[in-house]
Amino acid sequence: MDPLDRLAEPGLNLLRRVDTLLAAGVPEGHRVWPLLRRMQVLPGDAVRGFLDLHPAPLAGAGHAVRRLVRGYDDVSAALTDPVLWSGPAASAYGQERATLLRHLDEGPDSLVGRLESTAGYADALADWVEGSRLALARTLADVLRSAEAVTVVATTAAGTSPRPGPVGPGVADAAEIAARVLAVLCVAYDGAETLLRQWAPSLAESVWRPAVDGRPRHNQPTRVGW
Repeated sequence: MDPLDRLAEPGLNLLRRVDTLLAAGVPEGHRVWPLLRRMQVLPGDAVRGFLDLHPAPLAGAGHAVRRLVRGYDDVSAALTDPVLWSGPAASAYGQERATLLRHLDEGPDSLVGRLESTAGYADALADWVEGSRLALARTLADVLRSAEAVTVVATTAAGTSPRPGPVGPGVADAAEIAARVLAVLCVAYDGAETLLRQWAPSLAESVWRPAVDGRPRHNQPTRVGW
């Protein structure tokens, strides 16, 4: 259980009240408006969805992918065993064997290179989830002890829903809490998009290039991933 898990219950309780107040109206020109337009969700639902993201499954996926590399290492070792025969057939076999070895494990575009990139991407996502959860936990801790939270709780304590119309008591405070929570989530999702752009070239399909007269040439892509 990390800090976000520990703050989930009180945080969601506060954000449920925030969502209720925001449903009645948001102050015109408030900084929460662009965040609401971008996220297309109220802060309570946004946090509830983020709680399902955990780093452990992603880190485990990275470890699982790296274990696959051992199988490719075994195949490569078998292909490097010396050939005890000669002639045209042995020469052709040698060319095909060299091509297969390149495809299996020679550089970042090989199958092993793509597996290692896939594992690295999983590790990077796990780090992103862990860091984003910590940032969100810090924000929730701050808003839970804020003056705005006191006003929001007091305003919604009676359990009645605010009437639509002019901005009523506590709504400006709810909007401020929403802005702080949605802002940190926007930063988190920006980070995820940045990771995808950075890793995308290394996650492309590994291309099989069969040899022709001893020279590799482009052919069909081979899909590698998890």
